[in-house]
Amino acid sequence: MNKIYLGIKFALSYFTILPIRFDAKDDLSHPRVLKTMLLSLPSVGVLLSGLSIALFMGLESLGWLGALIAAVAYMVLYGFIHTEAVIDVADALYAAHSGKDPYAIIKDPTVGAMGVLYGVSFTLLKIAALSTLLMHHLFLPFVAIALISRLGLLVLIRTYDFRSSFVSQLRVNLRLFPLILMIAICGVLGFYLLSWLFLALFIVGIFTALLLSSLAKKSLGFINGDVLGMSLEGSELILIITVLLTCR
Repeated sequence: MNKIYLGIKFALSYFTILPIRFDAKDDLSHPRVLKTMLLSLPSVGVLLSGLSIALFMGLESLGWLGALIAAVAYMVLYGFIHTEAVIDVADALYAAHSGKDPYAIIKDPTVGAMGVLYGVSFTLLKIAALSTLLMHHLFLPFVAIALISRLGLLVLIRTYDFRSSFVSQLRVNLRLFPLILMIAICGVLGFYLLSWLFLALFIVGIFTALLLSSLAKKSLGFINGDVLGMSLEGSELILIITVLLTCR
């Protein structure tokens, strides 16, 4: 039971900026801890989207400003960890096009001009789309998007081989049956709350994540954690736009 508790804490500490503390004796590399950490990821999305919705409801009297604050808060709550990946992947893609080593560029802590341009453009689109979603009170679809995008991350981890020792270690501990069970449970709950919309969003989200990661792998020659983050962000943006086109 302690390993499960540690796995949940690990997921919160790694994928959010929430203040989580560990003891020096805690073994975060234990297989059960890593498995729980991965399977907790969709719940992390639900938590972060719920906090963003709660903030918007508290600031709703401010109108569009309240929606902007809540949208930014959602990205702040996961520490822009996935948004940063958009910048890194953009830099690596342009490096590959110019004959440079994309892996060296993607691991470089500095940011290139193209990464900045793509990162700023994506952030503007994400905040605008998410703000519109909140202003139309599409709260359940927002929660579903945050959950589905992270389920997509698990599918990618299970699907590919990675040029990353940490993600490769995570992949070893992500068994197929628990992943299918997790998807089934989320699917039943999502269908109960959103009917066929959840199924449609799930298909669009997983397809988008697989497409983006496949294109990145083809261009870069590898997949690492940054490609995962870029795929998550891309799928969330596409899902938000899908909901706005469908539900407004």
